[in-house]
Amino acid sequence: MSKDPKNDPSVLVRVEDLVKHFPKRGGILNRVIAKVHAVNGVSFTIRKGETLGVVGESGCGKSTLGKVMVRLHEPTSGKIFYDGQDITDLSSRELRPIRKRMQMIFQDPNSSLNPRMSVGSTIREIAKFHGSAGGGSEMKKFVQDLLVKVGLQPDAIQKFPHEFSGGQKQRVGIARALAVNPDFIIADEPVSALDVSIQAQVLNLMMDLKEEFALTMLFISHDLKVIDHFCDRMLVMYLGNIVEEMPCEDIHQGAKHPYTKALLSANPVTDPDNRHELTVLEGEVPSPYDPPKGCPFVTRCPIKVARCEQENPPLVQIGANQRVACWEVNKD
Repeated sequence: MSKDPKNDPSVLVRVEDLVKHFPKRGGILNRVIAKVHAVNGVSFTIRKGETLGVVGESGCGKSTLGKVMVRLHEPTSGKIFYDGQDITDLSSRELRPIRKRMQMIFQDPNSSLNPRMSVGSTIREIAKFHGSAGGGSEMKKFVQDLLVKVGLQPDAIQKFPHEFSGGQKQRVGIARALAVNPDFIIADEPVSALDVSIQAQVLNLMMDLKEEFALTMLFISHDLKVIDHFCDRMLVMYLGNIVEEMPCEDIHQGAKHPYTKALLSANPVTDPDNRHELTVLEGEVPSPYDPPKGCPFVTRCPIKVARCEQENPPLVQIGANQRVACWEVNKD
């Protein structure tokens, strides 16, 4: 982290002060009456070949963050850099060659696959659009080889989504993302809709494919156990804010923020050395329409002080590889 990320060639993705607010309209004139504060000024980098995890409760803004990064949602403010290029304000036409390098795997394979298109047509369409393979027999072999790589049979090319199980559909979604030979994949809760028995299979497949295709990944999940297993480094989000960033290998002994500690205490572990004292958070999660004036975690924090009610703490570097946003943690 000592290098300036603006000039560091090892950085593939850089996000600066990214904000996304969704307006809520109402009344006779359909005016903006409120805003959902989904992402509030987050900044971070992802290095080439790294898997960065984003963890937090439902509604914390992690999925919105991923969609803004690939411009499926337009940012309210802030900057997104991909391989040194500012892609924040690029037009759809200018973004097209970048989109080939950035792909997304969605949470629900049922809603992300067209039920009227065969699996072969789904993958062939995106491969053809981005020029990943030729036509005819070359394209057919390209699609079949991809299906085999994700653990499906070659004859799956003729089948439709309703003929597959949930885990098989997610494998199709992974194959579709790989069809354009991307450098960077955002996986948005890719196993949360699957049976527990299937989750490990899909995660192991993704780990193998990450190495084979030399991928960089942003992995979004509400499950700290999955993040710990799959990722190199993690961001902990709460109410649209990053409250802690650290290497996954340090999470059990090095977590500082009270919210991260609460997540850890609720996480089942088999290693006695990694067990944490149970932390029960009191209070309610604030509405994203009306977040607290000070720290976003102040309504539930067990160590809050008066300053927390008035000022949102900055994300401060502590040590070489960790950042924490907490007045009490950083007071020394």
